[in-house]
Amino acid sequence: MAELDPEMLRREMTGWRRDLHAHPEFGFEEKRTAAFVAAKLREFGLDDVTEGVGGTGVVGTLKRGSGNRAVALRADMDALRIAEQSTASYRSGNPGLMHACGHDGHTAMLLGAAKRLAAEGGFDGTVRFIFQPAEEWGRGALAMLDDGLMRRFPFDEIFGLHNMPGLPIGHFETRAGPIMSAEDIFEIVLSGLGGHAARPHSGNETLVAACALVTNLQTIVSRRLSPADISVVSVTELITDGTRNALPGLARILGDARSFRPEVSAGIERQMRIIAEGTAAAYNVTAEVNYSREFVPLCNDAELVDAAFAAARDVFEPGNIAVAAEPMTASEDFARFLDHVPGCFVFLGNGEASAPLHNSSYDFNDEGLLFGANFHVAIARRRLGV
Repeated sequence: MAELDPEMLRREMTGWRRDLHAHPEFGFEEKRTAAFVAAKLREFGLDDVTEGVGGTGVVGTLKRGSGNRAVALRADMDALRIAEQSTASYRSGNPGLMHACGHDGHTAMLLGAAKRLAAEGGFDGTVRFIFQPAEEWGRGALAMLDDGLMRRFPFDEIFGLHNMPGLPIGHFETRAGPIMSAEDIFEIVLSGLGGHAARPHSGNETLVAACALVTNLQTIVSRRLSPADISVVSVTELITDGTRNALPGLARILGDARSFRPEVSAGIERQMRIIAEGTAAAYNVTAEVNYSREFVPLCNDAELVDAAFAAARDVFEPGNIAVAAEPMTASEDFARFLDHVPGCFVFLGNGEASAPLHNSSYDFNDEGLLFGANFHVAIARRRLGV
């Protein structure tokens, strides 16, 4: 089979990526994106393309040779509810939505890999191309699994990737074991008796109690958990029903917590309940704590990490391949697949000048597209050797 021209593929992927960037869709609403992906996979000549998996997910299947092993490659498709600050010709055309995390790039990379593998082969077995919805709020992988992903499209192992701002283009990192954290979310509701701002003694307002509780929650990590365990507790919103001259009778504190072990997550929740109830009692108000676990820790399989480094050496310069120095406290629902099969998640550079992920000025760097597509191809060929 003839090899595809790399420069032509890069230009084609750039066009796909920018089209997807201009048409961002929120989780489980990726109808246009899914249709775009499915149409391309069919155009490439895959053996099977199934839409609607887990809502708006797409699974493409490509078989070559007689091998009975299957490897899955995964990309995420959803955008964020962020208003884009960009003057690019391909900026978001959907107000209040943008690809602020590079899922447009991840999708284009996996499409590029599918085109190469369909045209060139070079493997013996089955490759599953998984295009997942709703990664950003931790529901898409579970939805695909609940829809029978493993039964309908079985595979033995899975690989995924994410772009990384600050890491130079053409650089690669991963590590064995924990690499991304769990995410728990919480809401604490303080209830009291609001009233006139001039007469605080006539009620039990909740704002001072809420401010004290926000401060007290910071002692969970610094004083209640072992310094040997990485964890973060962040309050991200404080909402009350007060106004300029009225003290609130209700206050809501929202935030999230990150950790790498279930015992640490349980300890954060336990201490949060103790501190919330104690602080509320001190200010003569009541507290209700709602705590849920959205993402589980992402732990890479050591053998597949070795395989990923071997594949990376086929694509990247030797000096641009590194072991990630420490786990990230960001989260990824790719971890849900690892409850079923071993897998490996890696990071590719998005450039040192890149805006941060989830920033309104972020943009995926198209110079990284070919690196991602070629890594997907390399890992499929190494794991399904002819």
